[in-house]
Amino acid sequence: MTSAFVTRDGSTWMPEYLTAIEGTTCIGCGRCFKICSREVMHLYGVDDAGEILGISKGQDDDFDGELNRMVMVVDHAGRCVGCGACSRVCPKNCQTHIAADKVVA
Repeated sequence: MTSAFVTRDGSTWMPEYLTAIEGTTCIGCGRCFKICSREVMHLYGVDDAGEILGISKGQDDDFDGELNRMVMVVDHAGRCVGCGACSRVCPKNCQTHIAADKVVA
């Protein structure tokens, strides 16, 4: 199959879009968030039972003492341009990417 995506020099390229982050593996380091210019994911708080408490609003946010750890959550997948920068900086390899030709619109 020929890619419909090309770079500036005309080379074919297949973007791979971020679709999920494995919450049990993610350490919430924030590297992927810092490298992403599209705000595809955000840091969320998680309690002892593994339930997501909500988006983190800052370092002082402890979710009324319920916070156990932080994880990244894909909350705006449609913003992803498929550059793959987030996967290159992730120390835990906890992200799932799908090639553009495999994504259902």
